[in-house]
Amino acid sequence: MKTALLRYRVMANVVGVLLVVLILVGVPLKYLAEEGTRPQSTGEWITQYLGVAHGWLYMIFLVMAFLLSRRARWDLGFTITTLLCGTVPLLSFWAEHRATRQVRAQLADEPDAAPLRS
Repeated sequence: MKTALLRYRVMANVVGVLLVVLILVGVPLKYLAEEGTRPQSTGEWITQYLGVAHGWLYMIFLVMAFLLSRRARWDLGFTITTLLCGTVPLLSFWAEHRATRQVRAQLADEPDAAPLRS
C-alpha cells in the first residue's frame, strides 16, 4: 500500500500545481491582459499547453487514486470526495493530505509482517 500511496501523492501534487498555475495564472493572463500583449500570449500558452498536460495527468491521477482507494478499502464517499477534489485549485492539496493521513493511520494499525527468513 505504501507504493500506491506514493504514486497517488506524486500525481496529486503534480496535478494540483498544474491546476493552480492554469487557473490562477494562465486564465487571468489570457482573458484579463490586453489583446496581443506578451502577458496575454503567455496566458494563451499556459492555458493551451498546461491545460492539455493537466487533463492527461488528471486521468493518471484518477487511476492512481482509484487504485489506492481499493487497496485502502475507502468507502464510496471518501473515494468520490478525493477524486473530485482534484478538480478544485488548492482543495486538491487538502484532499491529498487527508487521504495520506488516513492511509498512514491504516498502515500504523496493521501488524507488522513476519520477517522473511533466508
